[in-house]
Amino acid sequence: MFDVYNLLDIEPVKAEKAYFWDRDGNKYLDFYGGHAVISIGHSHPHYVELVTGQLNRIGFYSNAVKNHLQEELEWKLRELSGCTDYNLFLCNSGAEANENALKLSSFVTGRSKILAMHAAFHGRTSGAVAITDNPTIQAPWSRGHQVTFIDLNDVEALKRELSGEEYAAVIVEGIQGVGGIRIPTGEFLRAAREVCDQTGTLLILDEIQSGYGRSGKFFAYQHAGIEPDVITVAKGMGNGFPVAGVLICESIKAEKGMLGTTFGGNHLACAAGIAVLDVIKDEQLVENADRVGGYLMERLKVLNGVIEVRGKGLMVGVDIDIPHSIFRRRLLANQHVITGNSGKNTLRLLPPLCVTREEVDEFVARFKQVMN
Repeated sequence: MFDVYNLLDIEPVKAEKAYFWDRDGNKYLDFYGGHAVISIGHSHPHYVELVTGQLNRIGFYSNAVKNHLQEELEWKLRELSGCTDYNLFLCNSGAEANENALKLSSFVTGRSKILAMHAAFHGRTSGAVAITDNPTIQAPWSRGHQVTFIDLNDVEALKRELSGEEYAAVIVEGIQGVGGIRIPTGEFLRAAREVCDQTGTLLILDEIQSGYGRSGKFFAYQHAGIEPDVITVAKGMGNGFPVAGVLICESIKAEKGMLGTTFGGNHLACAAGIAVLDVIKDEQLVENADRVGGYLMERLKVLNGVIEVRGKGLMVGVDIDIPHSIFRRRLLANQHVITGNSGKNTLRLLPPLCVTREEVDEFVARFKQVMN
């Protein structure tokens, strides 16, 4: 293996809902969901049924043929998200979704500059890395793109940079994940919508981590009451099966050859995506994320060693008074709880959307054991 990861000393071999088990039979509470990928919970019966049933019929064919599952996925996504005035382009990963969104903005506007946010993370392909303000992951190739960075929520900087008609797009995460669970204010997003309208610039909302109900609304930007031109989605969209998409407002017209993919929108991916939407709707997981996420944050705010708690729904950042690397490994080894991280001292909590108040209580009790 090409050794580029700092691996935790654990190998999950079985999982159910908000738990998984390792090779020795130890049970773990999953408050990370594999980078927010596990949305409806591990091994959901409906998900297993639809994916395995589809595999028994046909697992893959390319976009050279019709595939009615793509249309079913699109209409269910429109209905559940409320994004009825958008069309869907299916691809495979969050980075690919953002690459296609950037390329689309350049096609539509004829421009090449992108305005992005400091501390954002948009993926590891060349264009996505270029709009990610982290020089440690930027190869020389990536630095050739025309990108300007401003601070999230700096309305004056936003207006200053967009005073002319040179930018193809502004891209903002619905909630910054890797950046430490930093939330764009409603004022900032509404100002971005207004200035983009004035300058003919596209507004792209990266909802790859914050979307699919995680924030307590289907998309995090919906808390601000705006409508972006383009929305990118992935992670929780397939509950572990690689599937991603670009939601494109209907005023943008498709042209043959503008976008394309070999694997995107294949039969298995669509089956996984349909199953996820079915479960989110039937089990009211968006509403659960809002209720249980609020409960989680309130429980965490009063704990010793906690400096600050930020987030919406089940996308929560916890600043603690010791390095997260030490705390996370103790939590995993001693209490069998897995979490994520961002920055130096921020725990990133992204449990499955089906998590219960009882499981939050279990998490808090184990958290306290390590912090004390």
